[in-house]
Amino acid sequence: MSAAPQSSERRIRSLRRPWTVEVLTADELERVHETSLRVLAEVGLEVRSATVLAELARAGADVDETAMRVRFPAPMVEAALGAVPPSFLLAARDPALDLPIDGSAGYLSTDGTPSDIVDLDTGMRRPSTLADLRDATVLGDAVPEIGYLWPAVAPTDVDPRMQSVEAARIMLANSTKHANHNECYSGRDARAVLEMGAAVAGGEDELRRRPILSTYQCAISPLMYDGGPIEAALEFGGAGVPCGFVTMAVGMAAAPATLAGHLVSTNAELLGGITILETLVPGTPTYYGPYQAFMDLRSGGMNLAWGPEDVMLKLASAQLGRRYGLRINIQGFQTGAKTQDWQAGAQHALSLMTIAIAGTAELIAATGTIYGAGVWAHENVVLDAELFDIICRAVEGFEVSEDTLAFDTIREVGPGGHFLASPHTLAHMRDRWTAHLFGSETWEEWEAAGRPSTRERAHERVKQILAEHEPEPLPDDVTVELDRIVERHRRSLDEG
Repeated sequence: MSAAPQSSERRIRSLRRPWTVEVLTADELERVHETSLRVLAEVGLEVRSATVLAELARAGADVDETAMRVRFPAPMVEAALGAVPPSFLLAARDPALDLPIDGSAGYLSTDGTPSDIVDLDTGMRRPSTLADLRDATVLGDAVPEIGYLWPAVAPTDVDPRMQSVEAARIMLANSTKHANHNECYSGRDARAVLEMGAAVAGGEDELRRRPILSTYQCAISPLMYDGGPIEAALEFGGAGVPCGFVTMAVGMAAAPATLAGHLVSTNAELLGGITILETLVPGTPTYYGPYQAFMDLRSGGMNLAWGPEDVMLKLASAQLGRRYGLRINIQGFQTGAKTQDWQAGAQHALSLMTIAIAGTAELIAATGTIYGAGVWAHENVVLDAELFDIICRAVEGFEVSEDTLAFDTIREVGPGGHFLASPHTLAHMRDRWTAHLFGSETWEEWEAAGRPSTRERAHERVKQILAEHEPEPLPDDVTVELDRIVERHRRSLDEG
């Protein structure tokens, strides 16, 4: 029944971090922390699950079942944080693509579940389909800078009740990389997804040992968790599968207008989710996912300009994650652009470089979208991959040794000489970073090629990958089993 682990020469590009920039002083950091604990103890969270509320009450939380409000004493929060594993594995169907989540490196994902996509042939926005999700998964499987996969789109040709299990089937069948499932909306969804994971991994015990999928559950800001997702989190935790928590609060609407207040509110949401999970399923691998944004005062929608406040919030959130010893999932690509233009490139470079200097972020989301993560565009995956590669290379630094200092070579070439024919040059010239999509040709060569834009090069690269890349298929019996699980889930929904 299981898909035998494959060994390959494939490798995943990762971001190493030699620098750390902190925007909060030690005193400020503690004030944010203490105020967050006060919010959890005095204001609490609304948790819309009678079952979860009853379990939390038995564990010592202050629960108002009528209001569905739970307040967490500070010692309970601290105990929950102490139960979080300091590191964990995001396993892959191909063990060569396993991701150790231990603070040593950051890995890039595809983006998650917008309902619209830019059509690869027409260039026009349209509703996404299950076929688009498959194409995006294949693309993510092929690109070495993509470390793990989110469901790239929410297919509109699928019953919304079935999206969780359909997305899991697509990702497990069309990539050998780790599948982060995003949000499951009920415990029943989670059980079906876990059943599929076990079928591919080789059983429940093997899935626990090598979790080839993971999930996160999202707070409803301010200070709320819906019942289905929090029950799903406990299902994943019980199966030993990593389950993170994410907040996507918009300042001035679902979070305070000030940066400090924004941090407190969203930090309380994340600590509250982690406290629920670790109190009821201690030791579950989890992570901290701050995805804050701000309202655009001109329109009332989300501000897509991505400015200095966003940079500071990322850096401050990374500090909080480090203070708790938590692994961090943070958004590394944000743009309000509607196509792959100067705005998109500048905002993505600024956003990703912020992650690089933040000192912490093991899970870097996410590439593939434009328009405030509201529209998927295949070209963004390969463009952002090139940008990610540049920044990875830049922060790795360079070697200083007798060989690289090149004194003997400099002496041999001497004044007025030329290094091109030097053996030292031949030995090291391929160490230099080389662009694949960013233009480096002469003006004349560019004219002769028809003046291609970087986006056009990316478009052709995507078409080539989708035409040529064939992900490692699942064994036939596993494919049949996944189909059975999906169909059984569909019948259970129809029967109520």
